[in-house]
Amino acid sequence: MSERTKKFSEELDRLISEGDALYMAIRFDHYGKEFEKQVEASLGNDKTKAKEYISRLPNFRKSYQKWYSKAQAVIKQVIPDRLSDFNSYFEYPRVRKEITSQNYMVRDYLQGLNITRNYGRDTVVDGSAAIPEFEQQLNIVKAAKETLDSTLMDLKGVLQADLFDSEIESAGALAKAGYLRASGAICGVVIEKHLSHVCETHGIAVRKKNPGISDLNQLLRDNGITTVPQWRFIQHLADIRNICDHAKGREPTKEEIDDLVAGSEKVLKTVF
Repeated sequence: MSERTKKFSEELDRLISEGDALYMAIRFDHYGKEFEKQVEASLGNDKTKAKEYISRLPNFRKSYQKWYSKAQAVIKQVIPDRLSDFNSYFEYPRVRKEITSQNYMVRDYLQGLNITRNYGRDTVVDGSAAIPEFEQQLNIVKAAKETLDSTLMDLKGVLQADLFDSEIESAGALAKAGYLRASGAICGVVIEKHLSHVCETHGIAVRKKNPGISDLNQLLRDNGITTVPQWRFIQHLADIRNICDHAKGREPTKEEIDDLVAGSEKVLKTVF
């Protein structure tokens, strides 16, 4: 296992551990005394240990958003086809004629939303409806861990990323030494290979025999993998790379190559 993969696996373990704690926290928030009794029973009716355990639970409303952001990034990397499912348990539908336990989401819980009738005497839906929604999110994160452990993760991409990191470092060193065209050429190859790999990962057919950065960039935009701002950013990098490749044209500037080196590193981290 590469160092990158090991760190990724460890981060997933931490994410799952934090998620388990958040799951207990949201149950405690809603069920209170009943939850305390369950914890006491699981700890041999030791009230002291139960109180210590509960005191260490995170504040769900304060801690959830940070966990959600980290989990999104992991799922997008490991099991991207489940990202929309993961997000759907947080975001409520844009159009809701009424709020029920079926469409009450984690976001509703964070806003403290409760629906009642008869002047508050009858509860229609409350925070308890968000518990199974969060549980599903946690299960998706755990599925990502299982995918990683069963080596279904894109290990080729991980190893390739290690190599690309090294090449970007070399490009930066060449730029500092004044070899601007050489630095730009290396960055261009790295971006090209990375975008080609992203196309392969998403099953996008590349019909051109020798596609360039612009060709691959357009394919990713057309297939909804990248956003318009990402497409423009990558095209800008491709334009700088083209200056480096045409010996009879003008010389690239130091500022352009610095942008290309930094931009190449950004593409590796944000386009996958």
